[in-house]
Amino acid sequence: MDLRISFPLALLLLIPILGYFVWTWWHHRYQLKKSQLVVFGIRILAVVLLIFAIASPYLLLPVKEEQVAFLIDRSASVEGNEEQTLAFIEKSLQFKKDTHQVGIYSFASNLQTESILSNTLEHAPQLSGMNGESETNISQALQLMTGIVDRDKATRIVLFSDGLETKGKVTEQLTKMVGTNVSVDVVPLSNEVKADISIQSFVTPKVAYAGEQQQLVTEINAITATEGQLYLYENDQLIHKENITLEEGTNAFTYRHIGEAEGLVKYEALVQVEEDAILENNKLTSVTMVQSSPRLLIVSDREEGSPIADALGQNSISYDVKSSSELPNALSSYLHYNAIIFDNIPGHLVGEEKMGIIEQAVKNFGVGFMMVGGENSFGLGGYFKTPIEKLLPVEMEVKGKQQLPSLGLVIVLDRSGSMMGPKIELAKEAAARSVELLRDSDTLGFIAFDDQPWEIIETAPLTDKEKAVNTILSIAPGGGTEIFSSLKLAVENLADLKLQRKHIILLTDGQSYSAGSYEDLLEEGKESNITLSTVAIGNDADAVLLEQLSELGSGRFYSVVDETTIPSILSRETAMISRTYIEDNPFYPTIYNAEGWNALFKEGVPQMNAYIGTTAKQTALVIAESEKEDPVLAEWQYGLGRTIAFTSDSTGAWTGDWAKWSEWSNFWQTAISKMLPTYNDIAYDIRQESNDTFLITDPTNQATFLDIAIVDEFGEEIKAQIEPVSASKVRVVVDADPGLVFFRISKEDESIYQAGLTIPYSKEYELHPPNEALLTEIAEKTGGMILEDPEQAFREFTVKGAERQSITTWLLLASMILFFIDITLRRFGWGFLQIVGKHRKLATEKVVVEEETNVAKLLKDMKKK
Repeated sequence: MDLRISFPLALLLLIPILGYFVWTWWHHRYQLKKSQLVVFGIRILAVVLLIFAIASPYLLLPVKEEQVAFLIDRSASVEGNEEQTLAFIEKSLQFKKDTHQVGIYSFASNLQTESILSNTLEHAPQLSGMNGESETNISQALQLMTGIVDRDKATRIVLFSDGLETKGKVTEQLTKMVGTNVSVDVVPLSNEVKADISIQSFVTPKVAYAGEQQQLVTEINAITATEGQLYLYENDQLIHKENITLEEGTNAFTYRHIGEAEGLVKYEALVQVEEDAILENNKLTSVTMVQSSPRLLIVSDREEGSPIADALGQNSISYDVKSSSELPNALSSYLHYNAIIFDNIPGHLVGEEKMGIIEQAVKNFGVGFMMVGGENSFGLGGYFKTPIEKLLPVEMEVKGKQQLPSLGLVIVLDRSGSMMGPKIELAKEAAARSVELLRDSDTLGFIAFDDQPWEIIETAPLTDKEKAVNTILSIAPGGGTEIFSSLKLAVENLADLKLQRKHIILLTDGQSYSAGSYEDLLEEGKESNITLSTVAIGNDADAVLLEQLSELGSGRFYSVVDETTIPSILSRETAMISRTYIEDNPFYPTIYNAEGWNALFKEGVPQMNAYIGTTAKQTALVIAESEKEDPVLAEWQYGLGRTIAFTSDSTGAWTGDWAKWSEWSNFWQTAISKMLPTYNDIAYDIRQESNDTFLITDPTNQATFLDIAIVDEFGEEIKAQIEPVSASKVRVVVDADPGLVFFRISKEDESIYQAGLTIPYSKEYELHPPNEALLTEIAEKTGGMILEDPEQAFREFTVKGAERQSITTWLLLASMILFFIDITLRRFGWGFLQIVGKHRKLATEKVVVEEETNVAKLLKDMKKK
């Protein structure tokens, strides 16, 4: 047991206090009586106890239990050491005592528990799966461990690591651990790699001009001499392949390239050899801004190309015409263009994943977007509730402007086991969207099937959309596949209903035996005005059967490889049967005053034949409107991008006299000029401080007013911490995987600056020997040691555990009691005790007299008797 004081400086108060009491006693020593000296002493003692209480004293009581926590580094740089580490722990557990609590923990970028601290652990367990092996954060692991263990007990952390930290600084954590009951022993780990090659750097020009020769420089490090192949890619297209001979050490390769791509161009270097220990360090990317004139992407599935390209002429903006199947999957490929036009493209051929990337290109990077009408666009194209609808100035629904036919819709969904995962989730989402497109008066049925039909929603008028949607989303997969009985049930449910349109949508990913004649069933359905569309999901579906069923049912067949297109397909099907979207009565559009467009209509407005019905969004600018007040031409600002909706077509079949109009070419030129982004002339300097940290410098000293967005190649927004450093600088820490990230920097004037930067593979995949100096420092600063023998993990603890027991409360209580005694003696004096004693004596005598009187009276009464 040991006595300690938390605030020893508080004891300095004793000097003036005791000085005052000494001075008082000295000046009144001849006047003080004996009783007054006792009171004076009590007062001194009370004050001294109070001052000691302020100093917060405590007792250290010994704790017999001791803790040993094994902490295992499981990052990529020590991969393959698990068995060796567990064997070390297993041997060391043989020397565990009953007073030892033992736990096992592992870490890479985060800490996880393998076995909690307990007295019962006898053997090393099998290690669980580990995430985040691409980083080593020793500092965080030690910090969390010091929070897990009981700090009152003697604690030893046994750290298994190579000391190659890639995140955090363990030296900062060691400072906090000095002087505590926690020591850290170290068992060094190493990963002996005999053969590995890694790309150390891949450099391309930051800025280049179209047609300029660029140097692509690749530096490759090899542990041993070997041979391999070097591949170079431009926007994911192979531009160079070379057989290379690598010497031990650093090898440099330069390739001179004249690229045709413009805008933000992604380059990638990849090296392959036969023997390679770490594959993650074989690839690096780089981005070059190739400056050129604006470029337009026209998406059209017509074999003869897009009429828009013909209308623009040869001397217009540079453009590419691509089909929907050629649309890329990476954001960098879209940033190659300044504007995009969808010319009558159905949504299910695009897919929501690509739609999401395009939406990010428009919102965060100012790429313009225009949708042009036709039978496969807007609502009929299946764009309801898609990212494309979000960015357009119109909604796909036509709200309350026309008499619509009565409708009955039954969705038949395969819920067999093979649909488990993204398939059924997207199918349920698609069905939910279809429900939202229906009116309250429409009839809905929903049948899910496996080896038998399950009528989830009975075919009846839709009264509660929210309930129907929640019911559909709650379906779970399971069972086999049997289509016929479910299709028969759907036909029977619709047959007798008095509706103008009856439609069944069948979705399945499998094959089914036939329990009856599909031909007879669908012929019976036709007599009741029932149509059928089918969706084959994946390569295993019976596409031949499903296509035949759609033909027999007078509907449409969809073959789906990309599951993300399922929602667009169901939206399109529901839109086609539930709405009269195409307005085909010739009319003269009403033109509203709009900057940039007015000059086109000075000589009048041509007649138009048809358009697709939509509803303008609240803040959209409607330039041209039909007689039914539907938008024909509308635009608005979506994030940093300008988007346009033209609900008529580009061929002349719907646009009528517009296609013969003298301003037809100028119409498209005007639309394109509206979409082109306004780029900032300010060249922001973006420098990489570490793998995930960037420093942005604003030469105008307005860094705090910058709006910064960061997305990856797939259009996903990346979480970032933005920290102002000065008036001209901000630091940005991103949470992203290795690869390309795209920065968009903008200000209130809507001007933007964009740049692409590379996050290289983690330093975890760089080959280095163990950091023995750091491991030694960890052990020395915390009072531990470098372990060589497993027995040493349970050696005698040099610092014993102790429980802290405060005595402040007891000192305060004693001081208060002494103060009350002091006050009582000063108020009543020593005579108070005499008076108390006298009163007690009188009371006792009175009791004796009363007892004697009672006895005498009793004797007297007895004599009389």
